[in-house]
Amino acid sequence: MRHLLALAIKFVMVTAVLLLVLTVGFDVPFVDTLLISLALTALSYAMGDIMIFLNAGSPENQSTRNTVATFVDFVMAFLTIWLIGWLLTGQNFEMVTPALLSALVISGGEWFFHLYVDRSVVPEYNNYKAVKR
Repeated sequence: MRHLLALAIKFVMVTAVLLLVLTVGFDVPFVDTLLISLALTALSYAMGDIMIFLNAGSPENQSTRNTVATFVDFVMAFLTIWLIGWLLTGQNFEMVTPALLSALVISGGEWFFHLYVDRSVVPEYNNYKAVKR
């Protein structure tokens, strides 16, 4: 259940950023933005938040793990937004700027999302006291 809530939070964060940058700022169709959001949320949660963030260093060294995972999330977000945006819109070079802007904002949010994952989704990893539900 904690993972489902984390996925929902991440989807809302990613979708809000992409709607503002892609749809409002660069006229990418709404449906295309939602498809990119779904793909990016699933990919970055599985790879960036679970695989890389939890395994990029020792549990005690949260700052290093967060830095590595945030950088990987930036690269993954840029490539995913650019590639899927290109495939959906047919615009190759026109998608570079919105993908870069989106990836920068999303990776900023990812820094704080990793803190949430560490404390509330997998508290046993760092021996945090589990959040009472």
